[in-house]
Amino acid sequence: MAKLNRDTLLSQMFADPKNYPYGFSRSGDFSINESKALVQSGCLIAALVDGLIAPETIEDNELLAAAFAKKEPQTPTEKAWVKYQKRINRPKLGNIYGTHNTSLEDEDIVDEDNDIEIELDDE
Repeated sequence: MAKLNRDTLLSQMFADPKNYPYGFSRSGDFSINESKALVQSGCLIAALVDGLIAPETIEDNELLAAAFAKKEPQTPTEKAWVKYQKRINRPKLGNIYGTHNTSLEDEDIVDEDNDIEIELDDE
């Protein structure tokens, strides 16, 4: 297996086929500049975050600090990575039919004490 280093990771294009099968630029979640930053630097940032390589430069340390929320993201690459992490880690929505149980035993729906009586006028 080839040894990972900063230059080889920067030359690889980053993709996430599970969450973004058609790419970052076609998702509608990212701007053109954000998608370019993710594709160009995503492999490096992922390797840094996963601990596969050690940070070599000040830029690497800044990327790690932004990725772990130790500082506010400053560069477009840092902002794009933080936005990407928020998007893939957001809570999943329920199904289209909802999750609320609407059984007749619910006290808010049926209450025998609140019956309405209707009086009919005999003419």
